[in-house]
Amino acid sequence: MRLETNTSKIKARLEREGWERSDGTKHDKYRKPRHPTIMVPRHRTVTPGVARSIAKAAGWSE
Repeated sequence: MRLETNTSKIKARLEREGWERSDGTKHDKYRKPRHPTIMVPRHRTVTPGVARSIAKAAGWSE
């Protein structure tokens, strides 16, 4: 499975899946009941490690 590192695409997928965004200072926070808060940095891309962490928290990967 290829991890998405483009933050625009990550944020769009989170919002499509019902995550609610709240603005932070350097990150956007995404919340959904019974899930951990996901922090997405405000950069064009994220490292593969950050992308993996976001995917795991969102339930996209096993």
